[in-house]
Amino acid sequence: MKSTDLPLNSSNSLGVLTTGSGNPVPNNQTSQTAGYYGPVLMQDFHLIDKLAHFDRERIPERVVHAKGAGAHGYFEVTKDISHLTCAKFLSAVGKRTPIFTRFSTVGGESGSPDTARDPRGFAVKFYTEEGNWDMVGNNTPIFFIRDPLKFPDFIHTQKRDPRTHLKNADMQWDFWSHVPEALHQVMILFSNRGTPDGFRHMHGYSSHTLKLVSADGSFHYVKWHFRTNQGIKNLTAKQAAELCGTNPDYATQDLFEAIERGDYPSWTVYVQIFTEREAMELKYNPFDVTKVVSQKEFPLHEVGRMVLDRNPENYFAEVEQAAFSPSHMVPGIAPSSDRMLQGRLFSYPDTHRHRLGANYLQLPINSPRDAVRYHQRDGPMCFGTNGGRRPNYEPNSFGGPQEAPNTREIDTRSVVEGFIGRHSYELTDEDFDQPRALYHLLSAKEQQDLVDNMADSIAQAKPVFQNSILPHLKRIDSEFGARIEAILKPTNEQ
Repeated sequence: MKSTDLPLNSSNSLGVLTTGSGNPVPNNQTSQTAGYYGPVLMQDFHLIDKLAHFDRERIPERVVHAKGAGAHGYFEVTKDISHLTCAKFLSAVGKRTPIFTRFSTVGGESGSPDTARDPRGFAVKFYTEEGNWDMVGNNTPIFFIRDPLKFPDFIHTQKRDPRTHLKNADMQWDFWSHVPEALHQVMILFSNRGTPDGFRHMHGYSSHTLKLVSADGSFHYVKWHFRTNQGIKNLTAKQAAELCGTNPDYATQDLFEAIERGDYPSWTVYVQIFTEREAMELKYNPFDVTKVVSQKEFPLHEVGRMVLDRNPENYFAEVEQAAFSPSHMVPGIAPSSDRMLQGRLFSYPDTHRHRLGANYLQLPINSPRDAVRYHQRDGPMCFGTNGGRRPNYEPNSFGGPQEAPNTREIDTRSVVEGFIGRHSYELTDEDFDQPRALYHLLSAKEQQDLVDNMADSIAQAKPVFQNSILPHLKRIDSEFGARIEAILKPTNEQ
C-alpha cells in the first residue's frame, strides 16, 4: 500500500477548507489582486499565511542520524527477569508494551542514500506505564570513541570539509590514526556489515553497559541485544553503490512495504548479565564502548520479542519529530559509568530542545501514554492547559503531584570515589586484541571484502594519512596490514 492508496472519491469531503485559525477559505486557487492585471494584495491573509507556513516547513535536521525510517509495534516479555529489575514492563511473561522504533544512517544528511557505508541507528521507545524508556543504540555492539569530549571531533570527520563542502577521506583517516581504539568499529564499518541489506536484516545493540535494578536496590550490569529474526543479510560494496544511485531510499521502502503486506519484522531481545564484581575482574573494561563483553563468558539471556506491525500515518509527525534519549529511563533501569553514555545522557535531550523546542516531549510521538505531572511551564509551542491555575512550584501549600520516594531511580549499592581530574584512557595492546579476534573470526571471503573496502577508502586519502594508519592496522594483524599496504602501494606509485 502506498500513501496514495486512498478511496478515489472526490465527494468524500472532510468538511470546509479553513485557515489555521479556523476561518473558511472561499478560494484556494487564486490570489487576491487589484484587477486582472494588478498586483497581489497584502491583505490576502490566506495567501500570506499559506506561504509563511510553507517557508517554515523544514525544521533543523538531526546533526547525526538525519536519514531514517520508523514503525510502530510492541515488545512482549517471553522470559522472566523480574528477579533482576523492578521495571513494570518487564514484570511478567506475556506482558506487552507498545513501542516505536526508528532506524537510521548516522553520518549522512536527510537526503542521503540508505545504503551508504555507515553504522545504523537502532532506537526503540517503550511506552511503559511508568513513562518512556528509550533504548538508543546502533546495529553494532561497539562505537568509535570512548570519551564524549571527542564526539564532536569524530562527527566532524564524518561530515563535510569546511572549505570544499565535500566528504574528505583525509579527515577520516587522519582522525582514526590518532584515535586507533576506533579501529575495532572501523573494521565492522568496512566489513559487509557496514552496508546492511535494509533495516530488517540487522541486529541492534545498546552498545553501552546499563544496569537493571531490583526493588531492594541491588543491581546487575547488562548489555541489550536485539537479534533479527529475518536473518542477517548484507550488501556488497558494489550492490550498495548501485542502490545509492538507483534507489537511495531502498531501506525505507523495504521496511514500509514489508509491514504493509503483513510481513512484520521481529527481533528477539536478549541481555548479557554480569555483577559488579565480575565487571571489575574482566580483562576488558565493560564501560569502554570500544570493547565488547564476551558472549562465551556471559551468554545471552532471552528477555522478549520486538515486533513492528504498523507503519506511521505521517512521516514528519511520527518519524522526523521522534526524539530518543538514553536519559529517558524507567524505574528499574539505570545508567552505568560508561563515559560515552554519560555524555549522551545530556547531549541527546539538549539537541532535541534545539531541534524541536523545549516542549518536544509534548509531541504525541514522544509523549508518554500516562499523564505527565510536573511544574515545568511555558516555552514555545506549549500544548494543553499548561498546568492551568495550579502552582508552578514545589513544595507548596495547595497540593499537587507528590514525590515518589519509593521509586527505584538508581541502585543503592554502587560506591564511587576518586580524585577529580581528567583521567585519560591510555592506548595499550588490549585495544588491538578484539579487532584482531574479529579479523580471524571472518571467513576468507569476508576478510577479502574487508581488506578491499578499507583499502579503497584509505586510497582516497593523501599518502601521509595512508602511512599514518598502516602501522595501526599491522598492529592489529601483520598480514591484515600487509594486504592493505600491498593494494595501496601501486596506487601511490602512479
